[in-house]
Amino acid sequence: MTGDRTPGLRIVPMRFTDACGFVAMWHRHHGAPVGCKFCVGVADDANVLRGVAIVGRPVARFLDNGLTLEVTRTAADGTPNVNSMLYGAAWRAAKALGYRRLITYTQHGETGASLRAAAWRVVAERPARPGWTCPSRPRAATGTEGIPRTLWEAS
Repeated sequence: MTGDRTPGLRIVPMRFTDACGFVAMWHRHHGAPVGCKFCVGVADDANVLRGVAIVGRPVARFLDNGLTLEVTRTAADGTPNVNSMLYGAAWRAAKALGYRRLITYTQHGETGASLRAAAWRVVAERPARPGWTCPSRPRAATGTEGIPRTLWEAS
């Protein structure tokens, strides 16, 4: 993974609260998730945080088998190579903790260039859902309903 050797950038540990603050500032269409297993960041030579990844249990219950994690958010300030560094670091950390699979999703219209650069692969195309609300568990609309998604897996 060449993204890890980007001059002037390095992987740094992150606290969940700090990662959530960064996501609130920089993520295009989601807020921060409610929890995580771990977070990583990328900082530059001046110790300025350039991006974060939050990794947690899979959102889809049928994927939550104890050996799978999901990158639930990444956010970056536009600095080149940051997202691919985050995806690569997240997979190395997950493997080091004993996990066997790491997944994430992109929305229709997102290229997945950072994921490809980090050697991730497309696993499935998911159709658009009308939303996540149901009578037994009503949920507020998030603005991302009705958008097809692509499921990716680290390799």
